[in-house]
Amino acid sequence: MDQYFVGWGTLSLINAGLAQGKGRTGLNWFLLSLLLGPIATLLLLFSEKR
Repeated sequence: MDQYFVGWGTLSLINAGLAQGKGRTGLNWFLLSLLLGPIATLLLLFSEKR
């Protein structure tokens, strides 16, 4: 069960970095990723760069 939380947290950090690379707020996307996980990743991947 601990591996699940570590993976979810790592994905959230990756999403925050990806969001910053696209000109978005990393903290907001980190928090959103904690709630949505892989769905937030898909949203970021298909969003346009600002």
